[in-house]
Amino acid sequence: MSNPAHVPAILQEPRRHRYLKLIALFKIGKGVLLLLLGVSLLFLNARTRWMDFLSNWAADEILLEHSRPVAFLLHKLQAVLAGGTLRATGFLALFYTAVLFTEGIGVYMEQRWAELLMIFATGALIPIEVRHIWHRPGLVGVLILLANCFIVWFLYRVLKRDKPKAHASQPCELVQTR
Repeated sequence: MSNPAHVPAILQEPRRHRYLKLIALFKIGKGVLLLLLGVSLLFLNARTRWMDFLSNWAADEILLEHSRPVAFLLHKLQAVLAGGTLRATGFLALFYTAVLFTEGIGVYMEQRWAELLMIFATGALIPIEVRHIWHRPGLVGVLILLANCFIVWFLYRVLKRDKPKAHASQPCELVQTR
């Protein structure tokens, strides 16, 4: 009836590599966009009208008016950095850019640690995206949520299927060297 050893076509060898490369390029592309945003928030603050618009947009996107804990944390972060919310957001954007580049490049090179990092980093954003869709439903938000759910599912299946084989060979090598 059903074969427990059946592997979905998406996880078979040639397709799996293509999907890993596509996911890696997607993360690197997000990193480039976030890098541009972070640099603009930190260094292009001379344009006040543009910065006011961007500040209002960012407040809407993180649902600042609906979330007292987020507002509280942003105010505390603002007090610590004393450079304003936009400066803090710029630094946060640059930090997350580094995470995205690390994930993207590591997954592109098919490193297991990078796949694990991507599962945790992407999975941590899913509750935030669900909350965002709950308060501001839209097609783009749903598509981003579905893409991130697919990435987490796919990488989980890849990691589950490709268990590390190095642990089985290490004890033999240690015994032979003695």
